[in-house]
Amino acid sequence: MDNVIRTCVITKDNETLYNVELDELNKMDVAWYWVDFANPTEEESSLLSSTFQFHPLAIEDSLDDFNQRPKIDFYEDYEFLVLHALNKDNLKAIELNMFISEKFIVTFHKEDIRELETVWDLMNRNCSMRKGPFFLMHGLIDKLVDEYFPLVYRIEEELNWIEDNTKNETIAELIERLFDLRAEMSTLRKTILPMRDMLYRMNYSDRLSYLKERHLYFNDVHDHLLKLVEMLESYRDFSSDIRDSYLSVNSNSLNTSMMTLAVITTIFMPLTFIAGIYGMNFNHMPELHWHYGYYAVIGIMALIAVLMCGLFIKKGWLPMMKFRRKNKHRRND
Repeated sequence: MDNVIRTCVITKDNETLYNVELDELNKMDVAWYWVDFANPTEEESSLLSSTFQFHPLAIEDSLDDFNQRPKIDFYEDYEFLVLHALNKDNLKAIELNMFISEKFIVTFHKEDIRELETVWDLMNRNCSMRKGPFFLMHGLIDKLVDEYFPLVYRIEEELNWIEDNTKNETIAELIERLFDLRAEMSTLRKTILPMRDMLYRMNYSDRLSYLKERHLYFNDVHDHLLKLVEMLESYRDFSSDIRDSYLSVNSNSLNTSMMTLAVITTIFMPLTFIAGIYGMNFNHMPELHWHYGYYAVIGIMALIAVLMCGLFIKKGWLPMMKFRRKNKHRRND
């Protein structure tokens, strides 16, 4: 994104002027104006202090490379807001800083924000946004919040896909994707919860009494954020149920495999014992000189194996055979 400082001036005749020099703003008799700092250089960023004389703490929050949580700070003649847009590809939070008063609105951001561009294009067509900075602020916040919904709905679709498992993926692959989704939900919560709290504070703060005429509009945005929070909470519970279900299936499958191996080992224990006795090669073992000794021992070993298998099947200790018997009954039904 190019380094841009652009201005939009609303005159008292409701005329919209673009690209007015910052030095001319204080000389003009304007109703209000909007200045947007898009990926500013260090020299351009210094205008926040030299030209607008904003508080050093607010400027520091704007210049900080680490994203601030969405919030609102009250200063003597203006308010400072930190808002978040979200990258649709990786859910990265893009910080939008806003200084606002009854005479101006100044936005400051280091990355391109599509929602802000949309509102900028609407300025010349939407009369309601030209009524004042707080109408414009509502338009910006509302547009940012509206763009959260597709991201949350996408999580719902993926959760349904994981639950249905239409592609017959392995449990390990499904659980891995499920944990990725839970991480995405946590990322969304880090933006949506502070935004909700900020809107609540704005709606009920005495410092913003001039927002009363727009109270219903800001309250509507707050309701949208409440809905998003509730959706995320329900999806987290849903994902926990899916996780527990798949982990239970995986654990049951492992237990079945271990039980099968244990049964096989148990069957071979007496057979190994018999083979071990007659493999000791002592000279005085009468059975070794019996003509039918080999066939007798093999028969006894086979009989022991068959009897043990029958006993395990009867008691339900041989999971694979039990599973096949169930399936047979279902086919007969």
